[in-house]
Amino acid sequence: MTSLFFILRITVATMVAYIIATAILVENFLRHIFGQTEGFFVIVGALLASAVVTNAFSHVRRVRLIAGAVNAGTLSSRQRRQIEIPFEAGEAFDMIDAAIRELPGSEVVESARDSLQVQARVRRAAPYTHTGLPRMRLLGFLEPRPNQILATVTPNGEAGSVTLICEPARNAWTDWFLVDHGSNLENAEAVTRAMTRRVAQRRRGEQAEARQTVTEKELTVAKLSLLHAQVEPHFLYNTLASAQLLTRSDPVRADEMLGNLILYLRHSLPRTEQAMSTLGTELERARAYLDILKIRMGARLNLQIEVPQYLRQAELPPMMLQTLVENAIKHGLEPKSGGGTIWIMARSGNGTVIVTVADDGKGLSDDGAGTGIGLRNVRERLRLTYGNAAAFAIVANFPDGVTATITVPDSTAQGVSYASA
Repeated sequence: MTSLFFILRITVATMVAYIIATAILVENFLRHIFGQTEGFFVIVGALLASAVVTNAFSHVRRVRLIAGAVNAGTLSSRQRRQIEIPFEAGEAFDMIDAAIRELPGSEVVESARDSLQVQARVRRAAPYTHTGLPRMRLLGFLEPRPNQILATVTPNGEAGSVTLICEPARNAWTDWFLVDHGSNLENAEAVTRAMTRRVAQRRRGEQAEARQTVTEKELTVAKLSLLHAQVEPHFLYNTLASAQLLTRSDPVRADEMLGNLILYLRHSLPRTEQAMSTLGTELERARAYLDILKIRMGARLNLQIEVPQYLRQAELPPMMLQTLVENAIKHGLEPKSGGGTIWIMARSGNGTVIVTVADDGKGLSDDGAGTGIGLRNVRERLRLTYGNAAAFAIVANFPDGVTATITVPDSTAQGVSYASA
């Protein structure tokens, strides 16, 4: 019914215009020259009506092919779309601009990023009028005319709303007589599909990046969990062997060493959940480890701790302090014949907690360096837990040794906590 009414409307409008033009402009002139012309006008009118009906019917059929349905909206030569894009206005503008430029037949494009507008002319071909009639100029008005597109982006908070208008490049009153064979419907649908594809592509990229980040995070967590659960075999064997010897010569010191080992092992067991630790807890673990080594190394190991009591509740990822202390022992003091001193210090300032482990051992020489895995894990853990809000630095100490410093947000001052990665 809609199709029939559309064809009837086009035909009636054209015939009314033909009759009025004939009656006012042409009939008196032709009658004066040729005499009676009623038969001529009837024949021309019939031909014109046939051409208009055929053209309108072709328009309806093509619209049905493109849209799959025929209604007042799809039959219109002027199409309007409202496209919501979940990106800020600048990104939305770039997407719609690219989509219009890549549209088949897009010619002149005027793009104004400041005003968030795109204007374009789109070349089109009339699929059903490539016959001899246009060349004979009898139906010249059916020759293809260019279409035009106007896209305007309206900012909507963190999103952008695109108003898309696709229409023939002619006055609106001509829609009573002329059709576009669904070309503007095709353009509107093509741009909408392109925008949908670009948004989906962007989302897939974000999801892939998020999955990659999650995978990297899970791998790092697995490595750190393994590090957390790991008790170095030679440290355990040496400690137990030393305790066994001391049970014969110095039972009190043997008991002290075993107590420190138990405390160290308790803090080193893997946790059931990836929770943040505290500076105080990490200090207890490091102190137990160093006390064991102090019994073994004797006067070759000195320890100085300067950590204010109020900072011991500050949150710190587990095993970080322990890693720095173990590095200072293995690569600093143990290779040095005379041993040395380890300093563990903490201070607060500007909303951060600064934890430093320093030694006066071998320093950053090649023969004292390790694989660097522990320090890489520290950096990665800080990145995953705090992002850019944390820092790690390791420099040469003066006159000998190494100073390693971790800077993290002060949870006691800010009232915030971070989930461990």
